[in-house]
Amino acid sequence: MQEINIALAVVGGLVLVVGLLSSPLDRSWLSVPLLAFLLGVALSPQGLGALNPEEWVDSKRLFEETARLTLGISLMGIALRLPPSYPFVHWRSLLLLLAIGMPAMFLVSALLTHWVLGLPLLMALLVGGAVCATDPVVASSIVTGGVAKENLPEAFRHLLSTESGANDGLAYPMVLLPILLLTLPAGDAWMDWLGRVWLWETGGGVLIGAVLGWAGGRALQWSEDRGYLDQPSFLSITLALTILVLGLGSLLETNSLLGVFAAGLAFDQEVGGKERSEEDNVQEAVNILLMLPVFVLFGLIAPWSEWLALGWKGVWLALLVLVLRRLPVIVLMRPWLPTLRDWPIALIMGWFGPIGVSALYYATLVSSRTGYDIAWTAGSLIVLASMIAHGMTAAPFAKRYGRREMRNSSSSDA
Repeated sequence: MQEINIALAVVGGLVLVVGLLSSPLDRSWLSVPLLAFLLGVALSPQGLGALNPEEWVDSKRLFEETARLTLGISLMGIALRLPPSYPFVHWRSLLLLLAIGMPAMFLVSALLTHWVLGLPLLMALLVGGAVCATDPVVASSIVTGGVAKENLPEAFRHLLSTESGANDGLAYPMVLLPILLLTLPAGDAWMDWLGRVWLWETGGGVLIGAVLGWAGGRALQWSEDRGYLDQPSFLSITLALTILVLGLGSLLETNSLLGVFAAGLAFDQEVGGKERSEEDNVQEAVNILLMLPVFVLFGLIAPWSEWLALGWKGVWLALLVLVLRRLPVIVLMRPWLPTLRDWPIALIMGWFGPIGVSALYYATLVSSRTGYDIAWTAGSLIVLASMIAHGMTAAPFAKRYGRREMRNSSSSDA
């Protein structure tokens, strides 16, 4: 009981501090996820020893469920933040990023793991699947802060948000493929992957989420038209819809994360922009109330001994993944992505594909389904490297781009 009170006090205090200092933190090199992680490390058995999740329950199972809830609410926030027509107007760019870009990032990450760590290819694919998605939680902190809004074009922020929202759920088949190949005969594995994973879990997840989102939007309109809502709260309704899709999707054994994103898009079509001023509250709830606890928990359970066992190979792998996983792919696809025709914004898009909560979630899922911890060990180290690298460069890169655009604007006016 004492540790629960310590955890509540720590998280509450951290949320309060981050809320009061959100603007300075947004403009500093110390990102909020990294700050939360460092606090978790300080309180862990390797630090002050104030909290030890290993004594509570299965720490990885606890982290998996915490990460799933965090991702779900973040995905709903992204779906509601987008203009309702955006995914349909820009479907070609999204199709390229999701159908070509993400599988390429999956293969690049896996091949780098295979080469640097010397793992069998199927084991390396476990790591590649875990880290291939652009994390929606950390990406939201990059595209929604004051610095991003002041300096980065809206079209870029919408494209990165939509990509991170969709590919988080679509990374699931990438993760499941090597799991099935490791646990089933090859023929059965491919049939199961194409049939169950894609048709039912992925397709069914989208269908269930879209239906629930549409029904939720129509129900909200119906209730408002009849005056049944007393002090209506857009935030509470969307949070409830998120939890409903996460729970029902999992009970039906579908891809509930992708279902949440589909539900948010469908809900937004029906609501038609009502109460849009409250949509920022959804994102703030994610960034402050849920992002912080999940990274504190990551700091508490970080596998330091396993990282040390990887040695310099682990550091080399993390650096190579950060540089080669995404940037070359985006640069090669740039001619077919209208939003990224300008070279500086294409380079920013290529660099800012943060690896965060989604990678940790899939790494724990791999561990629970296969018994292999390599995805957790290597994936969590890559996440730490991403938090440091992307956290330290987010504000400086955005400001540099903003100054460049301002100079260009001044030159053209002159």
